[in-house]
Amino acid sequence: MGTALVIENDPSDDARRLGDWLTEAGLELTVLRPHAGDALPETLDDYLALVVMGGDQNAYAAPDGTPGAPWFPQLEGLLRKAVRNRVPTLAVCLGAQLLTQAHGGLVERSTSGPEIGPGLVGKRDAADTDPLFKWVTLLPDVIQWHRDEITELPLKAVLLAASSRYPNQAFRLGDRAWAVQFHIECDVEMIEKWAASDAATLDELGYDAEAVVYAVAEILADVEEVWQPFAARFASLALGTLPDADIPNPGTGRTLPLLGH
Repeated sequence: MGTALVIENDPSDDARRLGDWLTEAGLELTVLRPHAGDALPETLDDYLALVVMGGDQNAYAAPDGTPGAPWFPQLEGLLRKAVRNRVPTLAVCLGAQLLTQAHGGLVERSTSGPEIGPGLVGKRDAADTDPLFKWVTLLPDVIQWHRDEITELPLKAVLLAASSRYPNQAFRLGDRAWAVQFHIECDVEMIEKWAASDAATLDELGYDAEAVVYAVAEILADVEEVWQPFAARFASLALGTLPDADIPNPGTGRTLPLLGH
């Protein structure tokens, strides 16, 4: 087995089902919780992959320059090292926004308002040749829970999925880093806690909390059907065992044979 580093930015959003899928696929997980005082490593030399989870913080700094969390500058540095050193990376929701900012993209409070509950995203043409997304269904089920939006992708990012209100739903950066604005890790218990803590937002949107929880519960099997194999392919990429994978070379547009990390 190889070890993947999981960064938990908020106690409300652990790896949950995503973590189960990764371990089932052969990755051991080392979980660091900087919100509880865990120190982040200086490098990723000891890890086969990096997974960065979501959270309630803003990825961008406050007007006075204060970061959304004290460890975000160091985490963005770690995300830059991951892309530069071709460490397989999966960034979820807030993690996706931090990956965006770390590489010169832009995250802002969305003018479209919060996006909460079950949803669909549409694959873009580039997904057809992506080693992870090419096997995802055309309109996969996802879970949404965010107020901020990736408004500008990093330079050379490859857009993989979009929706009508939020065009930047998933992208790849380099040849081994993926970002998803949506959630794939949630179970019912997690959504129940989010609904309780975000009651004011749900009221503002005119949503019934119990209805939102029920609607998410109804699609969890569909989410698993699509995203469990996705997670397994990511684990195989990290372990160097992904079959028949030619990874796009971001510098030339040609492909490179998959090499073990």
